[in-house]
Amino acid sequence: MNRRDFLKTSAAIGAISMTGIVGSTSGQSKDMMLKYSRYKGFNLLAKFSAWGPQKKFEEEDFEIMTTWGFDFARIPMSYWTWGSKNDWTKIDENVLKDIDEVVKFGKQYNVHINLNFHRLPGYCINGRDQEPMDLFEDTPENIQKALDASAYHWKHFAARYKGIPSSQLSFDLINEPPHLENEARYVDVVKALIAAIRAEDPERLIVVDGKDVGRNPVLAIADRGVVQSTRGYDPMSVSHYTAGWVPKDAFQTFNLPTWPLTGDDGKVWDKAVLKETLIDTWKPVMEKGVQVHVGEWGCYNKTPHDVALRWMRDLLSLWKDVGWGQAMWNLKGDFGILNSGRKDVKYEKYKGHKLDRKMLELLKEF
Repeated sequence: MNRRDFLKTSAAIGAISMTGIVGSTSGQSKDMMLKYSRYKGFNLLAKFSAWGPQKKFEEEDFEIMTTWGFDFARIPMSYWTWGSKNDWTKIDENVLKDIDEVVKFGKQYNVHINLNFHRLPGYCINGRDQEPMDLFEDTPENIQKALDASAYHWKHFAARYKGIPSSQLSFDLINEPPHLENEARYVDVVKALIAAIRAEDPERLIVVDGKDVGRNPVLAIADRGVVQSTRGYDPMSVSHYTAGWVPKDAFQTFNLPTWPLTGDDGKVWDKAVLKETLIDTWKPVMEKGVQVHVGEWGCYNKTPHDVALRWMRDLLSLWKDVGWGQAMWNLKGDFGILNSGRKDVKYEKYKGHKLDRKMLELLKEF
């Protein structure tokens, strides 16, 4: 695509925004969506950030996941890796070849690939202020420019991967949209991006993150034929203990985590509260036939290992009861089961890595 294509996209999305015409429900079968809701795997981060040398996806990750019985890889990506915040029409085909490769790995190893825009033009949950314009809260002109650019990039992906069945590949539009007083703006953005993708590839399976950083369902798109994606990070005092990138007001307490956990306000977090907070809030869309999947979850390596495992067991048990699959953040790294850097774990050597065997066996149990 070139600047002329971008301008065409801009005109089309502008018309969508003004008329509310966003296209019909996709032809995805309920069986496919149900299967998606039960996928289990990991987030793979090769294109998560543009900082430092560009990374490629590792075939070894797919070999490992398949060996352990996992069938899902969510791919959070920053458009900065193939594009530029200074020129939203730029797309580097050489970088997209790396993404082609991960799609091929998925097919080869029978692992479903979910491509997610962790950063798209105008928004990222991390470093949102580094975008030249804001997709959600800016002048009407700047908001529209960011939406046009986001649609342009998604249309490029839709055209590039048209013909690959949704059993192998799905698109997750926006990672963790911000807290908004009025969800209408998020709904408008989602509808426009769905329409942009379906204009190129009507059959592509689309995933939409819940509003409020993925925490709550979006009833207004229950009829759009999409999967909705939630999170498994509550309470943050367990999942993100000492994580410096988390706002202070997100923590229930700064004390060393326990499970169950008692917050500074006296509230006790246990399995029952997890069900109320993370499951019951999604019942309104589930009752409308919307499939739900946990796109991210996990526990930072500073939380005591035994606490992390007890908390994880309760989450996994709840998700199993409602038929939700999940993708842990991440496979290798601070939240993962390989090379997590936990100081209170007796690791097992595995293919040159340090394996948290107890955590792996817990995941496999559910």
